[in-house]
Amino acid sequence: MNEVALLAIAFFAGATLYASVGHGGASSYLAIMALVGVAPMTMRPTALALNIVVASLVTLRFHRAGYVHWQAFAPFVLGSIPAAFVGGALVLPSAVYKPIVGAILLVAAAQLFRTAAKVRRNDGPATIPFLPAVAAGAAVGLLSGLTGTGGGIFLTPLILLAGWAPTRGAAGISAVFILANSAAGLLGNVASVQFLPDALPIWLVAVAAGGLLGAELGARRLPTPMMRRALALVLVIAGLKLILLG
Repeated sequence: MNEVALLAIAFFAGATLYASVGHGGASSYLAIMALVGVAPMTMRPTALALNIVVASLVTLRFHRAGYVHWQAFAPFVLGSIPAAFVGGALVLPSAVYKPIVGAILLVAAAQLFRTAAKVRRNDGPATIPFLPAVAAGAAVGLLSGLTGTGGGIFLTPLILLAGWAPTRGAAGISAVFILANSAAGLLGNVASVQFLPDALPIWLVAVAAGGLLGAELGARRLPTPMMRRALALVLVIAGLKLILLG
């Protein structure tokens, strides 16, 4: 029970941080479970289940606040779905691609930290070019399949650094993208549901509470520069997880 409670607290903290930038938190859940020695066959379905709950709450909150641009979301998913299948089927040495992907995330984090103070508050509509968004979705889908994440850690900084959407608009698009990818990932491997732990209901409540708090902070409370710094912190966590934990 001590381990269950400890994980619940850690999951709550991860969900709060990630939800504030429109993410579900899969990277943090995987890292937390790896650190406490949860069985690998349990980690992925558990992270996806937690991700779906948080991404659903974030999507609803950002949608109600007017930051989910459904037409902008479509081309990313169009490119990501087939690429995610390819990424999931590829067998590449983790020692090769994970440090590279982790380093890319750390570079993106540094760029977001560097530019955070210069970004003005801008909650206008997203302007997503269709074909580049399909290509970007394919790249993110491939990386998602390779790393077993919902893809938000790649999509949000890409949208922001490309200048396709303001900070909250990028978070709203990513929330829906993560929800779709996580649901597809769990449905694509229904057999893994048998490995879900008995403590899952407790953890679902913990991440739901964190997701509600984080979504409220992200949709209404956090200034735009602070959101960018929070996103940079998320990318640092995800990057270090890939480099150090695999």
